[in-house]
Order: sequence, then structure tokens, then C-alpha cells
Amino acid sequence: MPLPAIKTIRLSELASAIQLTLDYTFLNNTYWIIADVTNHTFKNSKNYHHLELVEKDKNSTAVIARMQAKAWANGASSIEHFEITTGQRFTDNIHVLINVSVNYHPVFGLQLNINEVDPNFTLGLLEQQKRNTLLRLLENYPDSIQRSGDRYLTRNKSILLNKVIQRVAVISSSTSAGWQDFHAALQGNEFGFRFDIDDYFTAVQGEGNAQLFVNTLVEIFNTGIPYDAVVIIRGGGAQADFQLFDEYVMGRVIAKYPIPVITGIGHQKNETITDLMAHTQTRTPTQAAEFIAHHNRSFEVTLLDLQNKVVIKSQQLFSIHLQLLSEMKSIIVNRSKSILFVHSSALVNAGSLFASRPEILLAVQRNKLGNIRSNIFSFTKRFIADRKNILSHHHTFVKLVSPEQLLKRGFAIVKTNNRITTNPEDLVEGRDFTILFGKEEITATAKEKKQNNGKDFDL
Repeated sequence: MPLPAIKTIRLSELASAIQLTLDYTFLNNTYWIIADVTNHTFKNSKNYHHLELVEKDKNSTAVIARMQAKAWANGASSIEHFEITTGQRFTDNIHVLINVSVNYHPVFGLQLNINEVDPNFTLGLLEQQKRNTLLRLLENYPDSIQRSGDRYLTRNKSILLNKVIQRVAVISSSTSAGWQDFHAALQGNEFGFRFDIDDYFTAVQGEGNAQLFVNTLVEIFNTGIPYDAVVIIRGGGAQADFQLFDEYVMGRVIAKYPIPVITGIGHQKNETITDLMAHTQTRTPTQAAEFIAHHNRSFEVTLLDLQNKVVIKSQQLFSIHLQLLSEMKSIIVNRSKSILFVHSSALVNAGSLFASRPEILLAVQRNKLGNIRSNIFSFTKRFIADRKNILSHHHTFVKLVSPEQLLKRGFAIVKTNNRITTNPEDLVEGRDFTILFGKEEITATAKEKKQNNGKDFDL
């Protein structure tokens, strides 16, 4: 039995039918969709982006929709504007709001053409992530991070900068134009200051590089070099991919870092968490260099001002003391002239007296000498008489207290071993001792010693 005839069409006819159907529904229509970016590639020579847009289940990581997408011309320009505005590189694993049109091609299949990427949507997400990160930092490190109004107070901010910033550690990429700008601005500063700069190269952008950056900060601290400041430099590339500086681990380490941190990461629009936690924030590497130079200039101006004050004060003191010396000189000269005049007049008068009346002067001097001789004689006679009276008094007193007088008054003297003693301890029981009276001497033997209560002498 012959098989029934099967109606067939060519593949191209089916593709054309699909294209007509899709064009009827989607042609000249655009749609705003929310999706995640994956498998993104960019051909710089053609300014062409190719990627996949996926939607994942909210309760799991399962993909519930996936479509190919491409962007060139206006779409590529919109992506560039998105990167500049958000500071976020257009790459895998970002959540975006994009305007697309549906396109079907018989050879290349179904694709979405990207017409526009809304940066505000991503900015909102990034800002929410940033806000959540800041809240975590405040909650987990209250001793190191506090908020005061719109400002954040951190341990790093509380460190006083040295009066002069001389030794600087710089963290940057070795290929960064910002690193070159910083060196040129700092070493070629308008004040002629010289600096010791140590460079520490690491990745300053890219997802997952935050820990590498933190490791570099730890390395700087572990060197033990007494750096005055650590400068974080980024610049010279596109205004994109600043997410590294909003990472939680970066905020935590910068806030607690024991060396003042100065940032110049080139973000022209927003402050990153690293900026908020650091000691000093500047916009660009060049501004960071200018800040350091002007900080040192401020100290130099203070020194110059003090030097000027010292010079002025010294001049004032010199002027005052010079005037005093001049006045003293004038007084000494005038006084000397007066004294010389007085003594000169006295000498003249004395000379006149000696010349005119020498006999009178000699007589006066003889009288003076006679009075002095008489006074000396009278004083000497009186002095000798007074001394004799004092000696007589002492002689009488000595006789009254002499041993002979004491013995006559009934007292006795005790001797042992041919030595006079007043200490009972010198008398030993059973041994002889001598008692001296006025005219007699008695030898006795010590039989017993006992304490005297002193009542025998009560009157």
C-alpha cells in the first residue's frame, strides 16, 4: 500500500515564516527588561558587544530564561556611558535594566539588540549595596568606625599627620598613568620639596582583587618602615570598575589601618567606601600629590613665620639694649666727669693748704694723733682690768668645785684599780676598792650590789 504524500517545506521557508510572525509582533517595538549579564565579550576594533542575558529564579540559582544579545553603534555608546556614569564595568554578573528590540535572522537565529542601558537602575543597586556595606561596618566595628551626620569617623582619620610628610608608600598599578602623574606632581612640586617614595604594585581594579589589595597593605605595615602616609593611586583608564574600593574588607582594613591613608583613585562623581574610611580623600593622583606638598608647605610657612618673629623680636631687644647701653654710657661719662672734678678740686684745695699753711695742718694732725693715742691707752687699761675680773671669777669657781673642796664638804671618791670611778659596774663583788675622804683613805671589799631607790636623798 503506497504511503500518503507528505507535505514538506524548505528550512528557509520555515525561517522566513518565523521571521514574518516575529516581525509582525515585535518589529519597531522596544522593551525594557531586567536581567543578568553572562558570557560577555567585547571586540574593541569593531566596538561590538556580544553577551547572554539570563533571568534566575529568586529562590534558587536556576536559570529560567536565557537569550543571546548584542550591542553596537548606539548600544555600544550607551554601554560606554553606563560605565562612566556608574563607575561599574559592563561585564559578567551585573544586574542591569536595558532597552532591547527583538531581532530574528534566518541564519543567526533569535537575538536581542541592546539599544540602551539605564545607569540609574544600576546606580541604585550599587548605592544600596554600598549603604548595606557601610551599615555592616558600623555595626561590626563600633570602636573603629562611627558616623557623625554625613561624615564617617574612623581610627585612621583620628591619626595626626606628621608635621612633615617625608616618607610615602604608594599603592598603584605599575601600568597606571595615575601613578606617573602622582610621581611627576610630587617630585616636581612648586616648593622644591624632596620625598622618599616606595612603590607597591598590585591590581587596583577587577572583581576579586580586594584581598590582593589588602595583602599589599599588610605587607607595607610588616616592613616596619616608619611611613608618614600611604597613598592609594588609581587613574588614567576608563571611569569604570571602582567596585574594589567599595568592598567590605577594604573598608574594614582602611578604617583600622595604623598609618594615615590618602586616596586619589580618580573617581570624579562619587565617594567610595575606601574614600570614606581613609584619613584624607582627594579626587585624583595629582591632587593627592598637591595635598602632600601643600601640607609640608604649611609647616614651612609656620617655621618661616616663627623665624620672622624671632628676627623682629631680636631686633627690638637689640634696639632696646643698645639704647640702655647708650644711656648708661652717658651717665658713666657724666658721673666720671663730676667725680674727677670734685676730687680735682679737693686736690687743688689740699695743695693750696699745704702750700700756704703747712704748720697749721701739721698741728691739726698732731692733735688727732694725740687723741687717738690717749683713747688707745684708756681702752687698753680698761680692757685688761675687765679680763682680770673675769679670770678671778673663774679661779674662784674652779676652787669651789675642786676635789679637795668636795671632800671637805663630806663627799667621798671611789677608786678601783688605781682609777677614780663613778660607775658601779666597775666594782666586782669580792674585790677590794678604795674610798678617799678629806684626810683619810679606807680600803673596803664589795660584798653585795643592789639597786638604790633614791629615797635616801629626799629632803
